[in-house]
Amino acid sequence: MRDVARLAGVSVATVSAVVNGSVPVSAERTRKVRDAMDALDYHPDHVARSLKTGRTNVIAMVIPDITNVFFPELVRGAEEAANQAGYSVILCDSNEDPAQERRHLDTLFARRVDGVLIACTDASTAYESLVRRRFPIVFVDRLPQGLAVSAVSTDNVDAGYQAARHLIDLGHERIAIVTGNLRLSTHAGRLEGFRRAMQEHHLPVRDEYVRVGDLQASTGYRFGLELLGLDPPPTGLISSNNRMLLGLMRAIRELSLPCPEQVSVIGFDDPVWTGNFSPRLTTLAQPTYEIGRCAFAMLQRRMRGEPEAPGVGEVSLLKAELRVRESTAASPSREGEMLRPAVSI
Repeated sequence: MRDVARLAGVSVATVSAVVNGSVPVSAERTRKVRDAMDALDYHPDHVARSLKTGRTNVIAMVIPDITNVFFPELVRGAEEAANQAGYSVILCDSNEDPAQERRHLDTLFARRVDGVLIACTDASTAYESLVRRRFPIVFVDRLPQGLAVSAVSTDNVDAGYQAARHLIDLGHERIAIVTGNLRLSTHAGRLEGFRRAMQEHHLPVRDEYVRVGDLQASTGYRFGLELLGLDPPPTGLISSNNRMLLGLMRAIRELSLPCPEQVSVIGFDDPVWTGNFSPRLTTLAQPTYEIGRCAFAMLQRRMRGEPEAPGVGEVSLLKAELRVRESTAASPSREGEMLRPAVSI
């Protein structure tokens, strides 16, 4: 800083004021300081500054799978909001591994980030210690069960209800759902909403029509073959995950079943590739970008020390939008009716 001050012809205190924004500095002096910093390739020591202020102006996001098309949009929403507030963002991918997630969190705490946004890999009480230490942390998308936490997510119960209700309104009675790990709040909620809609309309929820597995396309493909090979097969399919949806569509295509004439399909999320299917896919579109923005706003309140009700937490649930396209239609009038193949990608 002394070198910068000497080159700019100002005091060290003026350089400090420009760097830290602590007091107003004239435009001319600010320009001289910035030019000198560029000439000397000077960069402030943010680590030293954080030791003095107790803040780093850095937050972290820990997500379970960056290759899942849902999460990049979530990250973008949070990062843009954070950047506007003067924060930088560190991104960590836990690869759906609780142990790797724990290592990421330990490293982030050691590096003194100001707060963390996390889509958790597990629903257990492993996060209880994080909540107890009063560290600013907000859960996004996935919520740990049984803990009073700050969180932003889709209203997954309502989304599951919307999906089932859409098929019921089209006359479907044999409806199956393919879902992920029920220890994750997202999939547990969607299944709960599905069951609620079926029960309200006095329709049976057949055990063989509920398939639970991992979130891979190969699992969706296997479940699709199994479900459509039942006697009688379901006429409506709901996929709780975009990757499993890809597997379901592959199974339908290989079985040469016309969609939606014989089997209707609803997926979750609305990535751009849904428009590349024929038929175009009906989906429950989550407000992914807005979840990210809202989560950062909530985290910022926690970092400012704004109080929340003790033992309650703050949970914001945003509504998913049913986007009806061509993959859902009225239930077939005759069981076993076979029409020409109509599914391709």
